Amino acid sequence: MSAALALAAAATAAPAAAAADAVSAGVATAAATPIPAPTPDIPNSPAGEQLRWLLTAAAAPPIPEDQVKAHFSADFLSQVPPAQLNELLKSLGGVRLESLTAVTPTTLSGVVMTGQGRLELTVSVDGDGRINGLLFRPEQREAPRSWAELDKRLRAVAPRVGFLAAEVRADGTCRAVHAVAPDTPRPLGSMFKLYVLGATAEQIKKGRFSWDTPLTIRPELKSLPSGTLQDRPDNSTVSVREAAKLMISISDNTGADLLLDKAGRARVEAQTRKWSGHAALNRPFLTTRELFLLKAADYPHLGKKYLSLDRSRRYRYLATTVARTPLTKVRAWTTPRDIDRLEWFGSPGDVCRAFAGLSALNTPPLGEAMSANDAGLGLDPKAWPTVWHKGGSEPGVLSMGYLARDAAGRTYVVTALTGNPRTALDETSAVAELLALVRGSFAMLARA
Repeated sequence: MSAALALAAAATAAPAAAAADAVSAGVATAAATPIPAPTPDIPNSPAGEQLRWLLTAAAAPPIPEDQVKAHFSADFLSQVPPAQLNELLKSLGGVRLESLTAVTPTTLSGVVMTGQGRLELTVSVDGDGRINGLLFRPEQREAPRSWAELDKRLRAVAPRVGFLAAEVRADGTCRAVHAVAPDTPRPLGSMFKLYVLGATAEQIKKGRFSWDTPLTIRPELKSLPSGTLQDRPDNSTVSVREAAKLMISISDNTGADLLLDKAGRARVEAQTRKWSGHAALNRPFLTTRELFLLKAADYPHLGKKYLSLDRSRRYRYLATTVARTPLTKVRAWTTPRDIDRLEWFGSPGDVCRAFAGLSALNTPPLGEAMSANDAGLGLDPKAWPTVWHKGGSEPGVLSMGYLARDAAGRTYVVTALTGNPRTALDETSAVAELLALVRGSFAMLARA
């Protein structure tokens, strides 16, 4: 989701994490007014020098690639390329340091104000003084201590909510520990990419292609941000493995469409039927490009026509009228648009089955993709050595899902689906609150 705002790469080359889980990030969100560079009392240390530079550079992205390479370590940039870094900094709308909360020669942590709201910032440097870790995340709120408190706070996030905290049993089924409307389908945003990843992994398991198979980034398969693959040259290639990791870790929309095209729409729909009790709501299973066009090109005419058609005619409409519409016709939107009819849908129970199904596939590239970004949840890695995340958002929609496995090998899934068909959610506040609710849920599950 666009307000998760986490971007990190550790000195030990841990997986990168990134902000964008939004289908419509960069299109649905209006640009924020840059905040002037601050003049805080920053220590004269390697980390301090890099923080001063970063605060100034973040005021006017994009940062030229040669400057990025001069200030960030090679390990960091191998996981977070300059284009991805600049995408995040642009989405922040400026960064002003308010306070420092932890100071060492190689690491600084503090609170910053951005165009997205107040965030926690951590910067670390390697032995050469280059940035090897960068994290922006919403300020941590106090976690709930009871399910009753969680329910009350969840319902304050949005008028429509669904929730499930469940244990994944050895047979792959989800045993509910606590739930709010667990079987009611709601818009998922980019969480639909779980189904695309599942279909991809199933086709690889059947030998139809491999994680190393190259995908051609054809112009007609390019989408809009979030993500970076849309900026690569037409007809260049990306491996299935890289596209999958980008699709999950930074919610790359073009990566999702490339994989959907490779696996095949019918096979993604079949995968959805395996894991979802509401698969019919996702037929046709839309690409992100198609959703952008239906929601924001010549709105509301394309979308209205599409919704007036029966299912079989919708497939043809997508292949003809929608496919011929250029992305340049897409215009930004900031209020909810048909989130109950033009979206991808699933219930909290469906999401749990998707996470459980992905876990059962048990392939290293899949696990690498799913664990690349925790969106700022911050569970103790000793207590929770495995943490998977996928979320999604667009105006009026915010979804958050996690699978975590504890040190004893017990696996749990926590899913929160929130929506408001009338008014866009305050994502910065809502994300911070949902992260606190999810964090508290895992603590309560561990005690159960």
